[in-house]
Amino acid sequence: MRAPFKSAITSLIYAGLLLTFKTNISYGQNKKPAFKVLAFYSANWDQAHISFAHEANRWFPKMAEEFNFTYDSTKKWSNLNAEYLKDYKAILFLDNVVPPAQREEFKKYMENGGGFIGFHVSAFTQDPKKWDWYYNEFLGSGSYKGNTWRPTSAVLKVEDRKHPATKHLPRTFKSSPNEWYSWSNDLKANPNINVLLSIDQSSFPLGTGPKLHEIWHSGYYPVVWTNKNYKMLYVNMGHNDIDYEHKYDNTNKTLSWQFVNETQNKLIIDALLWMGRGK
Repeated sequence: MRAPFKSAITSLIYAGLLLTFKTNISYGQNKKPAFKVLAFYSANWDQAHISFAHEANRWFPKMAEEFNFTYDSTKKWSNLNAEYLKDYKAILFLDNVVPPAQREEFKKYMENGGGFIGFHVSAFTQDPKKWDWYYNEFLGSGSYKGNTWRPTSAVLKVEDRKHPATKHLPRTFKSSPNEWYSWSNDLKANPNINVLLSIDQSSFPLGTGPKLHEIWHSGYYPVVWTNKNYKMLYVNMGHNDIDYEHKYDNTNKTLSWQFVNETQNKLIIDALLWMGRGK
């Protein structure tokens, strides 16, 4: 009689565990996302930027599921308006900048407390006067000045480890390969700008050329910063390395990826949690 009794007890325990597991799964599936994020992108110029935009649109949905937020993406820049954005806590610019028709809408969104992460080329301009508020006041960077080549990893120095976006980062870490930009404005001298990450001196020489001016040997180069007057982050990362010299099925092969770097990823996730949850 003992064997059937043990079998019954075992079956009850198994059934209880299965019910608990199903309940937890159901709870996770039904849990309402804490906030919503919308990414704008174009994916229509420079294969390195296109590669990054597509990579981001694969990676962010996975993070949204893990960290309980909703991630949407669109090529329709006309959606950048108050009515469409009313439920979004943060917006991202993956590979481009706001068209003129939506510039005032973006400014209002930021002034009303919206969150923003701009990647790499979202700060690129050679004529900042065309949108002075964005390039000189909001970003503070002014004009694009130069870049390294080819895309290479750099050791990044975390200058402010108390900011919500950088609180889980080590003092230095190695980035994913990237094309690094320099700027006309001195960001460190701007009282509204808080530089969070810069190129560590141990990275030099940075770049492989062949053009000598695209290899940096010294200097101060901010790569991630925030404007203290807004809930925003500019992140210079966002240019994957591409095999431009060879064709594979009529396209060029991506040689490096941004979101394979777990330390670098913490920066992005913590920035979104700060914008979405206030943490």
